[in-house]
Amino acid sequence: MTADTPTDISRDDILEQVRRILVELFEIDADEVHLDARLYEDLDIDSIDAVDMVVELKRFTGRRVNPEDFKAVRTLDDVVTAVERLLQAE
Repeated sequence: MTADTPTDISRDDILEQVRRILVELFEIDADEVHLDARLYEDLDIDSIDAVDMVVELKRFTGRRVNPEDFKAVRTLDDVVTAVERLLQAE
């Protein structure tokens, strides 16, 4: 996705992209990547991994990602919601 890509991406599309990132970058089993999964406890994502994920989400959205928007993120559902907000923001 680039900056000129439509912002009408579904939550499922966002989840699939996040799943791809987690599987490719962190070698997490795709079956473990679901909305209720907790990043730190269930997926063993640390703060450096979280930064890498934010960089990949920036590439996906084509938008600048404010790290502050991701400070309260604890689950994959939180990540999907944060990306939705990012895509809706102008």
